[in-house]
Amino acid sequence: MPKAKQSIPEDKEISSNIKGNVERTVGSSTELIITEKPMAAMKLAYALANIAPVARKVGKITYYEVNRGNKKILIGCAVGHLYSLFQKQKGWPVFELEWLPSWTKKGSEFTKQYLDVLKQLSKKASKYIIACDYDIEGEVIGLNIARFVCNQKDAYRMKFSALTKEDIVNAYENMIPHLDWGLAYAGETRHYLDWLYGINLSRALMEAIKKAGSFAILSIGRVQGPALALIAKKEKEISAFKTKPYWQISLNIKNSHEIIVKYSKDIIDKKELEEFKKLKGKTGTADTEKEKENLAPPFPFDLTTLQMEAYRLFSITPSELLKTTQELYLAGLISYPRTSSQKLPATINYENILKKLPAELTKNVSRKIPVEGKKSDPAHPAIYPTGEKADLEGNYLKVYDLIIRRFVSCFCSDAHIETKTIIVNVEDKKFTAKGLKITEHGWLNVYNAKIDEKEIPDINGNIIVKEVKIDEKQTQPPHRYSEASLVSELAKRNLGTKATRASIIETLYKRGYAIDRQIKATSLGISVTDALEKYSPLILDEKLTRKFEKEMDAIQTSKKGKEEEEKIIAEAKTVLTEISAQFKKNEEKIGKALLGAQKEKRENDKINARIILCPKCKIGYLVVRRNRNGQQFLACDKYPECKTTFSLPPYGLIKKTDKMCDCGWPILMAIRKGKRPWEFCPNPQCPKKAKKEEEK
Repeated sequence: MPKAKQSIPEDKEISSNIKGNVERTVGSSTELIITEKPMAAMKLAYALANIAPVARKVGKITYYEVNRGNKKILIGCAVGHLYSLFQKQKGWPVFELEWLPSWTKKGSEFTKQYLDVLKQLSKKASKYIIACDYDIEGEVIGLNIARFVCNQKDAYRMKFSALTKEDIVNAYENMIPHLDWGLAYAGETRHYLDWLYGINLSRALMEAIKKAGSFAILSIGRVQGPALALIAKKEKEISAFKTKPYWQISLNIKNSHEIIVKYSKDIIDKKELEEFKKLKGKTGTADTEKEKENLAPPFPFDLTTLQMEAYRLFSITPSELLKTTQELYLAGLISYPRTSSQKLPATINYENILKKLPAELTKNVSRKIPVEGKKSDPAHPAIYPTGEKADLEGNYLKVYDLIIRRFVSCFCSDAHIETKTIIVNVEDKKFTAKGLKITEHGWLNVYNAKIDEKEIPDINGNIIVKEVKIDEKQTQPPHRYSEASLVSELAKRNLGTKATRASIIETLYKRGYAIDRQIKATSLGISVTDALEKYSPLILDEKLTRKFEKEMDAIQTSKKGKEEEEKIIAEAKTVLTEISAQFKKNEEKIGKALLGAQKEKRENDKINARIILCPKCKIGYLVVRRNRNGQQFLACDKYPECKTTFSLPPYGLIKKTDKMCDCGWPILMAIRKGKRPWEFCPNPQCPKKAKKEEEK
């Protein structure tokens, strides 16, 4: 995690009485600023204070007291959503929902202490300022805090795209006198639709398999359904693919130079090969054509493009990238990452940022105005570095350096390339060879683009064919999606949002619908889509999902946002009523269709959970188990016949890697929150372990 440079003194007196602790620090004209994350609250406090702000603690929760001019400001934080949607009725379909504190939901109990502190702070303020992330999620968080915590119908709004002092101060001094209601209504609508679809449809699936005599945690949703359908369709195309032979022809030609030229088409009829075999020893003509081309720098990063590039260069998955950029943003090192913009407005102060970046990169700058793409985002510019300093390592360093280089490259000159094409004609058949040379690197000095240079000689005039080469190839099935390419495909189809696509893919993995880095649909994933396509196709209807996406996007600029919200939710309820009736009619058939796939998944899970053949009984396999205290260990799955066990690290999620130790045991990985994954050999008799002990 990036290490922030600034520190804030804490109030040494910690009160267990929230009300008393707050009362002694505030007055009747106090302003309350509410941020989305604790790190953001600290950044705002440091930026807005005339002198060092005071950090006060209530239990484990920190809030800040700031003096700015003659104003007293309290800065408190949420930890994401403090309120969530809950149903008012049992069963399914459920349509009546209400916002309630998130801490009442399992796994979110920790949010109660943040909510309690904000409630006490709000009682002492006379002005309320929302400073959550400026997007639809941040606006919903701010809206709920304003109306349920502060008892306000509206609030002031700070808008910033980077957590630098300059940006924060500017946002404070130019705050908007009201919430962004377009974002708020759009965000609330999305929450309602995602809940109505996700919970109702997931319950329908689980109820169906339950009636078939089994239990499984299954899910499907408004975007998850079409995303799963894409993966399943690809898997079916691969399974149905039949390999066919084809042939590629190349000639080794000579005049003053020798070079290999290729026939422009693949040969699919083997009989045609005889014509090409006769070309050996024949003469023909060659011409060399040259073209000069300018390559403009790439556009600034939007989130999807950054996810694609991070995967291409570093194999960082979209979900990992999102977590990494969020930390970099909170540390004040980059602008807000959840953006679809490819534009860099002059208001971000290019010159000032460039001065702070490494001189070995900025020495290549020649443009005053950056290259930009077509896409824009009304809330945030493209992703850019702020120029702030921090100690980084691992993926943080890789991603930050990538963002810096992309930003600087936008201000660099075009690259110049020269392409060369040799065109050879022999017996009325056309063959070619292509070369490429970079004549001026320009922005290529800064950014790692995939451009391969290939030098070839000029060949003109008469040539002779010295050799004919015939290579037999096999047609290949379609490529599976990677996480990055699936995110890109969802973006092209306008399914989901820039902030949710990566998490949707993660859910497909968690539910057992997909496996592997090159995403493969499991039998369960295919069975779910087959059953839904047959009995309830509306759930997978990409057009319907896209229609709702467009309508929700339109709310952001509508003058009748609340009316549009109610209209979309009413329409969704009508569709879900139709889906529910259709589903219940075919519930038994759907359950039976899923049952076989679920049993197969359980068997596969057992096989995949096997670490290695038990070294003692040679019959069972070692698997990861937990004792009553939650301690993990390796045990033979033939217990109680075989009671072999081996110890494991006490903390972290244990996973099997695809690596093998020299001793023949598989390498395991311990994944711990906030720490690097640790790889180790679980064999207590491993020679490497013994050697390390000797060295100690």
